[in-house]
Amino acid sequence: MSNPNQKKYDLDTLRHSTAHLMAQAVKQLYPETKITIGPVIEDGFFYDFYREEPFKPEDLEKIEHRMHQIAKEGLEIQRVELSPEAAKTMFDAMGENFKVEIIEDFAEGEIISAYSQGEFTDLCRGPHVENTKDLKVFKLLHASASYWRGDERNPVLQRIYGTAWHDKKELKAYLNRLEEAKKRDHRKLGKELDLYSMSEDIGPGMILWHPKGARIRFLMEEFWKQEHYNNGYELVYTPHAAKTDLWKISGHMEFYKENIFSPMDIEGKEYVMKPMNCPFHIQIYKTGLRSYRDLPLRWAELGTVYRYERSGVMHGLLRVRGFTQDDAHLFCRQDQLEDEVATVLKFVLFILRSFGFWEYKVFLSTRPEKSVGSDADWETATSALEAALKKSELPYEEDPGEGVFYGPKIDIKIKDSLNRFWQVSTIQVDFNLPERFEMTYVGEDGNKHRPIMIHRALMGSLERFFGCLIEHYAGAFPAWLAPVQVILLPITDSQNAYAEQVASHLEEEGIRVEKDLRNEKIGFKIREAQLQKIPYMLVLGDQEVQGKTVAVRKRKSKETRVMPVEDFLKELNVLIETKAVDTE
Repeated sequence: MSNPNQKKYDLDTLRHSTAHLMAQAVKQLYPETKITIGPVIEDGFFYDFYREEPFKPEDLEKIEHRMHQIAKEGLEIQRVELSPEAAKTMFDAMGENFKVEIIEDFAEGEIISAYSQGEFTDLCRGPHVENTKDLKVFKLLHASASYWRGDERNPVLQRIYGTAWHDKKELKAYLNRLEEAKKRDHRKLGKELDLYSMSEDIGPGMILWHPKGARIRFLMEEFWKQEHYNNGYELVYTPHAAKTDLWKISGHMEFYKENIFSPMDIEGKEYVMKPMNCPFHIQIYKTGLRSYRDLPLRWAELGTVYRYERSGVMHGLLRVRGFTQDDAHLFCRQDQLEDEVATVLKFVLFILRSFGFWEYKVFLSTRPEKSVGSDADWETATSALEAALKKSELPYEEDPGEGVFYGPKIDIKIKDSLNRFWQVSTIQVDFNLPERFEMTYVGEDGNKHRPIMIHRALMGSLERFFGCLIEHYAGAFPAWLAPVQVILLPITDSQNAYAEQVASHLEEEGIRVEKDLRNEKIGFKIREAQLQKIPYMLVLGDQEVQGKTVAVRKRKSKETRVMPVEDFLKELNVLIETKAVDTE
């Protein structure tokens, strides 16, 4: 039964208060533990603790049980306000040195808020529920390691993840989604379907694409390239490394140094592996004199870049050190900016929908605290992005201060089949790099002017987008993307010759085919094909040989349809050409 009193609190408030409840339970059970931070995250919360011994699953059970006990005690949750000096004295007396370090970041005279429940007090801006009895529906999920303030040079912390909801029905639905997500985990399916791997001998965060994964990547790339030509882009290719001086001019050595691999010496000159493609495209622009009539220029590249990601944040295909951006840079005049952004937005949606994504969250990210450029340039760029969003009629939210250092941006998150959102597409307006690299074009007035640069990625990176596709489709890719579209399954050896004949015909028509000619029972062959998530199985018996037909069975169906090979081929080609999503 749900708790009606909880409905007056939003989920973030419930989860924030539950994080405090968890920290209180941890302190009661393991008094030597130091508390650090416990923020709300999507669908839940976590709290980081400092203790020598990692939390085990049985520890989480004890902590969750104690949380329920504290909740039933009905402790009032009270806000107190303190000066930094008073707060520091209080937490220092508690032995909470991590909290003391946080307080030291506050300015003198700034007011600090804390919340108390029973004997437990924690720094927090709030808001919180009024009483621990309001916290009834929660679950601790798992524990992992983290670093204090995300820096591997700092102490190792123990992080406990949890979730909280208004009622048990919501919690149950969420836990069911988690179980489904485990089945769809791209790391698990990547291995089972033989799509990709990583090797310690090569190094973490570097992807090896296996033949089947590479086939899907090829299909993604060929579609991407053709659609770029169709939409007025030209393709370019650039090197994997450049002199360090290039990145000093661009500002990356100043603003992005922590993510750039260490320089290497080549003939007495420092080079680094490229973290971005943009300075290379600028160099192409600067090879000739550009006129206002030449603009806009739209140059796209599937450019592999290298970024130093900390070991603790890498995750399968989703966060790697070497990846291929579906990158493009557009150079335009100021009077073209709004239309170019609107056209890019339209292109983004076309690409995402082609891969089966129809729901999005869109954010307009504005000027961060650490930035370059004039107020006028930022205003012009932000207004252009905002106008393009309104023209597209896409609902969006403003994300204050989350732009990149050189300009504002539009971020698009796609919603997958488990209702999770993935950050993929981005559109960024940049006045900074054209200024730094002294880019010009000759205007209609005969004078030199600065072009405006638009950075744009539709899928983000091929690796991350591929990981998203694996989980979105649970490895059961639509026919146009499936590495193997059809498998032929003769019932006995006497149909093998016919299987070879049908396979050759389908291959001549561009269909990706496999044959299972093993001396195994047909039921076994069907189960094997289903595990490999092949869209179509063509079962061949004596009747099919005599009638020159095939018994068509879809990967999730138990029914078969007998039809001529040509009829099957027509049906399959329609699915491929329309990029239809399997709705079995």
